[in-house]
Amino acid sequence: MPIYYVLLLVMFIFGSNGIWILLLRRIDKRDDRTKLLLGLCHDRIYHLSLRYIHRGWVTIDELTNLQKYLTEPYFRIGGNGVVKRIVDDVFKLDIRDVKSDGDLYD
Repeated sequence: MPIYYVLLLVMFIFGSNGIWILLLRRIDKRDDRTKLLLGLCHDRIYHLSLRYIHRGWVTIDELTNLQKYLTEPYFRIGGNGVVKRIVDDVFKLDIRDVKSDGDLYD
């Protein structure tokens, strides 16, 4: 008799719409979070890249930060090609070195 109740419970849970609605809502929230994160990353990458391009040069630290901490994770979670184009332009810029006090030297 206890197996009957277990089977009945399993059938009820998987047969009810409530569990599927709950699962779909969790998936939708995850998608919204991913979209929001992609949007924030896109905005940050875009504005940093435009700043470097407008300035005409970039430092190694800035390139590392842009690639390792922003661009690579952005593409891993589904980022698009617009960012790739602008980041490619950043990687074509002159690379300058910066002293600890902020003065530039070549």
